[in-house]
Amino acid sequence: MEYPVERFKLPQTAKDQLTKLKRQTGIDRWNVLCRWAFCRSLAEESSPSPVPVSSDSNVEMSWRVFGGEMADALAIALKQRCYHDGLGVDRDTLAQQFALHLNRGIGYLASDRDLQEIEDWLRLLDDAPQTSPQKQ
Repeated sequence: MEYPVERFKLPQTAKDQLTKLKRQTGIDRWNVLCRWAFCRSLAEESSPSPVPVSSDSNVEMSWRVFGGEMADALAIALKQRCYHDGLGVDRDTLAQQFALHLNRGIGYLASDRDLQEIEDWLRLLDDAPQTSPQKQ
């Protein structure tokens, strides 16, 4: 499968926010925190604001490291979201939307005062909207 990006670097602000989240949760892997953040943003109904996203930190990872065992599923989720939002699914659009969703999600997680420890994060799963199969 072709991924939206091969490698990406985080903005310094995102790195700082992830450092805070590492301390709060005890999750010590950047990629795991980034997966949570990406999925948190995808769960929002609204599209992320099209703001410039820098890559000025020293945190860099490949899509495969970011996604781990879920790499293919996360790529498909991003394509589906772009399609849902009326955007293209070309590589440039996917890369841009990935950066926007990832950074928005990191910001959401870092600023959520109800997420102070890992148990709070697990409650997000309980509160997630349940989807049912569409009737044909």
